[in-house]
Amino acid sequence: MSETITVSTPEETMTIGQTLADLLQASDLLLLDGDLGAGKTTFTKGLALGLGIHRNIKSPTFTIIREYQEGRLPLYHMDVYRLEEGGGDELGLEEYFNGDGVSVVEWSTFVADELPDDYLKISFKRLDNEGSTIRQLHFEAHGDHFEQVLMTLMERLNHAK
Repeated sequence: MSETITVSTPEETMTIGQTLADLLQASDLLLLDGDLGAGKTTFTKGLALGLGIHRNIKSPTFTIIREYQEGRLPLYHMDVYRLEEGGGDELGLEEYFNGDGVSVVEWSTFVADELPDDYLKISFKRLDNEGSTIRQLHFEAHGDHFEQVLMTLMERLNHAK
């Protein structure tokens, strides 16, 4: 199952993340892919707010994994871009994916061999020039749980309009 949403502001991107957070449970995995500046961290900020995390969310580009423990569920925000040459197996990703929180992985193609079968993939795409805030978010649900999550998310977003 897949769905596509077009947003025109960073706030709309955050709202989608915040709405999705209510539907997530421990060991859920979200994959965020897209160009630099496409909205992945903005989305994660909304997700964190929805989980009850009020700390500043920063891209984990240089630290690879940032952990936020104070919400309804812990948030494990990963940027695995620097693992382009491999090395994801040494991070213990499976422990995060099977753990007590929600894992968010940016640039998931670099750890594709480490991923479980069930996840929600969100691809972020700029629709026009560099200065624009218009983005397209394409959701792909893998597994029954995430198909249900995506259906419920779309219902909630449609009711909010």
